[in-house]
Amino acid sequence: MTGFARESGQLPDGTAFAWELRSVNGRGLDLRLRLPNGQDALEPALREATGKRLKRGNVSATLTLARTERPRLSVDPAALEQALQLALDLAGRIRGSVAPRAEALLALPGVLRTEQAEPDEAEAAARRAALAGAFDAALAGLAAARRAEGEKLHAILSGLLDEIAALHAAATTEAAGQPEAQRARLLEQLDSLLGEGGHARLPPERLAQEVALLAQKSDVREELDRLAAHIEAARALLAHGEGAGRKLDFLTQEFVREANTLCSKSASVPLTRIGLDLKAAIERLKEQAANVE
Repeated sequence: MTGFARESGQLPDGTAFAWELRSVNGRGLDLRLRLPNGQDALEPALREATGKRLKRGNVSATLTLARTERPRLSVDPAALEQALQLALDLAGRIRGSVAPRAEALLALPGVLRTEQAEPDEAEAAARRAALAGAFDAALAGLAAARRAEGEKLHAILSGLLDEIAALHAAATTEAAGQPEAQRARLLEQLDSLLGEGGHARLPPERLAQEVALLAQKSDVREELDRLAAHIEAARALLAHGEGAGRKLDFLTQEFVREANTLCSKSASVPLTRIGLDLKAAIERLKEQAANVE
């Protein structure tokens, strides 16, 4: 299921942060984290929180940090002394050269460095807790967005199940007349081969046996019964709601199997046409089921 959420704020040390969460359809749950350097300790808690709220989807979570205060710079005395000595030695060897300038020395790599405070474990833990709390809030927003999409999907899936149920009813009605239609077709073929009234010269029991054999081969009552059970099971999954996606995925495969068998056993053009319409509706149901958590 798709969704987007954003949560931003400021840490006690003045660092601004923002979480951005996006999700798209996926068969399982796949969380991809993009964290700034030094924030890897957050990952286990974030994965655990995500697993508690979401069951399916490819989710990407990005954390950005931006310090509002400028970093403090300091001089590395050893590096400055070495650079100054080298510059003075070089100036002494070149006639007419001027003494090295301070800004030129400070621009040399390694002379200036950014001061970094010694890490404080309590402060680091407070930062992690604040970031994890903001992630949980963003996760709640993402779940809410996915629920809103789920409500729309529920209406679409219910409509598709109604369409499949109507086609199932039409197939049941059409299938009930197949044995009589096959008997009439067989008699017509016999009369064509043996002449008018040719079927009357055949033993009645033999004729009945052939009709029964044809009816058995084209009997789709079992497929229609199973399809009716699958429709009811799908409705129950939609009514239950939570964690229905995987089960609905599996159930749509069973829908496809019954529709295929129905078409292969069909002995009439109208029933075949209904079977093809069923397959088309089931395919749409399968595509939409892939979006359900």
